[in-house]
Order: sequence, then C-alpha cells, then structure tokens
Amino acid sequence: MNQRNNIWSGVDWITIGLFLALALFGWMNIYGAGYSFEQTSIFSFDNRAGKQFVWLMTAMVVGFCILLIDEKTYDVLGYWFYGATILLLIATPFLAHDIKGSLSWITFGPVSLQPAEFAKCFTAIAIAKYMGRYGYRVETWKDLVVPCVMVLIPMAIIMIMQKETGSALVFGAFLLPLYRQGMTGKIMGSGVIVAIVFVVVMKCGWIPDKWLDKVFEPHQKTRIEVLLGIKEDPTGAGYNVNQSLIAVGSGGFWGKGYLKGTQTKMKFVPEQDTDFIFCTVGEEWGFVGSTLVLLIYLAFILRLIMIAERQRDTFSQVYAYSVASIFLVHLIINVGMVLGLLPVIGIPLPMFSYGGSSLWGFTLLLFILLRLDASRVNKLH
Repeated sequence: MNQRNNIWSGVDWITIGLFLALALFGWMNIYGAGYSFEQTSIFSFDNRAGKQFVWLMTAMVVGFCILLIDEKTYDVLGYWFYGATILLLIATPFLAHDIKGSLSWITFGPVSLQPAEFAKCFTAIAIAKYMGRYGYRVETWKDLVVPCVMVLIPMAIIMIMQKETGSALVFGAFLLPLYRQGMTGKIMGSGVIVAIVFVVVMKCGWIPDKWLDKVFEPHQKTRIEVLLGIKEDPTGAGYNVNQSLIAVGSGGFWGKGYLKGTQTKMKFVPEQDTDFIFCTVGEEWGFVGSTLVLLIYLAFILRLIMIAERQRDTFSQVYAYSVASIFLVHLIINVGMVLGLLPVIGIPLPMFSYGGSSLWGFTLLLFILLRLDASRVNKLH
C-alpha cells in the first residue's frame, strides 16, 4: 500500500464525525433561531440557514482538499503563511467597512470574510514551526519570548487596529500549548492573578475611566461593569444576557420543541443565530439537549487532546494542542457569556454559529491537524 492510501486509512474519522454532528445540529438551530411561519425551506437563500448550508458544503470540500496536501507544506511554508496573515490583518482596517465599531470584515461582492478567523490557524502553524526546530527546549523564560511575540503581534493588530477585542482575546488560548511544552506554571498563575486583580480594582473603582477608555470601547467597558455588578443596565448592555437567560430558562428540562421557541420567534434575543445561538438550543431542546451538545463538544475536545498526545514530532504536537485550546476557549467564552458568567465579547460557538469565516476558520484548523495526524505512522520518534 502506498503512502497516499495510508493517509486515508490514517484519517481520524471519529473526529470528522463529531465535527459534522456539531455543524449539522448548528445548521438546524440557525434555521430555528430565525424561523417564522412564513419562512421558506431550510435550504433557501432567503434565510441564513440556506446560506450556512452552502458554507458547510464548501467547508467540507476545503477540508478534504487539505487532506490531499503534503503535510510537510505547513512546516516548510509556516513562516510565509504567518507573514502573509500579518500583512492581511494590517490591511484589513483600510479595506473594511465599519460594522458596529469593528473594522475586521472584508467584503467581496455578496461575501464578507473576517481574516482574524484564519489568523489563529496560521499563528498556530508558525509557533509550531518555531518550537519544533531542532534542539529547541523551553528551559528559561527567554525561550518563550519569540512564541509569545508571535502571538502578541496578531493579537495587538486585531484589538487595536480592527477594534475586535473578542477575536483578539482568543489568542490567549496559546498559553495552554506553551504550558504543555514546558512553560512554567508561574507564568500561567501570573495571568490568573492579573485577571483577579483586574476584577477587584474594577469592582472597587480604582481604575480611572480615562485609562479604561484607552483600552476598551465604551460598550465593552459597560458590559464588564454590568457583569461585575458595578452598574445595572437591563435595557442596554445587560439586555442580551437577560433575554438569553430568559430563553434558556424557559426551555426547562425537555425544551419547548424544535421551531417552537417563543423567545426566539419573537426576536427578543439579539444575535440569536450567531453569538447567542446556544440560547436557542436551551429554549427549544431544554436542559437535556443543551447537555447533549456540551457532551459532544467535550468528546470532540478530548479527542483533539488524544490526537495531540499521540503525535511523534514537536511541530505536530504543538499545533495539535493549539487547535484543542482554541476550540476550548471559544466554547468556554461563548457559553459563559450566554449564561451570564462572562462578559459579552462576541465570539462564535465553533461549528454552531452562523458565519462562513468562522466555519472555514475552524475547518482549516481541524483538517490541517487531521492531515498531520494521518501521516504520523510515517514518522519516527
């Protein structure tokens, strides 16, 4: 059997199955989130579900094309991919239209793409290439300077130039693969301490407003203050979360039934087929359905960790842990904000939220990993 046939036999089809299960259930809920009695078919372009189906089909084509590319391509061209991504991120604010204060979307006719969604993948490849070079060891903090700078550059561009705080914060996920490769727990602990101190000083009002205004957009600062109980704003910044909690709570144990969610149908929850898609699950499928979705996500992420652990070279392992961490951070932040446990920062629920950029971005992340994993049998320890 030649190497090409070995690749297909080595593909982790269980992971692809979990990916498809989440994507298809997400597609159904996108239809449910915007459903009305006059609504057309789930396949119609008159609603977002029809458009999402096209994104899903094209994503699968992209995914299987990635499986045909030689796995060495990502290592050899890793820095080139990263450099091109940085240039695109810098150019994006000059090409994008202002959407709710964000300059992160580039429009190509009827299609809009968000480069930040793809930057996570190419940053992961660059970090994996650097840490996978011969003789590299994480022995002192100096060994982490370059990987950390690689993360901070796109993070800063997205946050400062594109004004997209949510997408930028996801880059914090790269701390987990760095920790797995030997970064001391003191650095991770320091990050937690900084977050706790920030919450305390915000709660006590010790940070001057003029300093916060330089870091956060006004609506972002208000969302944090509402979450911490500093101010009440049930009709403003707190409206989304309040309506989301009402929708999730009204679903009860079994849910109201598919396409029968009243909160959803009456459009009480803003962004209910994108950032707040999980509240549609809670209302229509109830506690049982929500738990099932979270269990599928758990199985998916545990599978990614298992794939990471069985890699036979550092490049593939670092990349694999980066992928697992990005999916995990997206899941925690999105579900956390829907349930009122975290600030509303606007990031998609992987494979569930409407949007071609996010779905393609997650597809790119996952299928490059599956391609690297499929060739592990041809590598030596």
